[in-house]
Amino acid sequence: MRYHRLKVLRRLPHPDRGFTQGLIAEDGTVWESTGLYGQSAIRRYQLGGDRVEAAAAVPPEMFGEGICRVGAHLWQLTWRERVALRWDPGSLTLLETVRYNRDGWGICMAGPYVLTSDGSSELVRRDPRTLAPLDVVVVRCGGQRVGGLNDLAWADGRVWANILPRSYLAGIDVATGEVVDIVDARPATERHRGDPEAFLNGITPLPGVPGPDRGGGGGGIDEGGGGGGVVAAEFLLTGKHWRFLYHVRLVEGGSHKDPVRLLTG
Repeated sequence: MRYHRLKVLRRLPHPDRGFTQGLIAEDGTVWESTGLYGQSAIRRYQLGGDRVEAAAAVPPEMFGEGICRVGAHLWQLTWRERVALRWDPGSLTLLETVRYNRDGWGICMAGPYVLTSDGSSELVRRDPRTLAPLDVVVVRCGGQRVGGLNDLAWADGRVWANILPRSYLAGIDVATGEVVDIVDARPATERHRGDPEAFLNGITPLPGVPGPDRGGGGGGIDEGGGGGGVVAAEFLLTGKHWRFLYHVRLVEGGSHKDPVRLLTG
């Protein structure tokens, strides 16, 4: 078990301060999924920019959730509708809708598969083309199930999840379901009085940023499977209606006397 702190490198504008449900970044471009019935959308903007370049509305009867890129398209989940939307990332044209089992919370590409969360302690491994379920990964820390698995990101052979409603991230070995990294994300959180929904809910690695002790080459994303001893260096974090996106770096934080409590209470 590794315990990490966060060092905030930059605070960047969060265009339109959306009700963030999912976040991905690639080559300086950010795609964001926002939620709420009648307000859900998929948006695209430049990292560091203060305006949305393009946006497409989700059908008003659907509540937008996590997003991920799979090849030449984007998948966007919906909450209780159990329908996934497939988008063209350039034009933000809706290409297809696909039904899937379970509620939708987070989604990420994990090697040859897609992983999804539904707010429970379980991740579902899925076919990236159809989202058909393949198997289930039960996530545990110190023998206890870790619930509240929300937005997901894949980096260095781990899936990283923010734990709703906590200000901590979990790095999970999907081969075993064990939490192998815990990140104290409190330095990159915001307080919004009168907004009980303003939780951390958006995590994406920054590709091309080398991990600790990795040297010059290589990126923060490992498309292979399994664990690995090197932790992704830098991420982009935000939350629902937050003012900023936070460019952060993981810093080794020693140990914690009760890591299980951080994630399970």
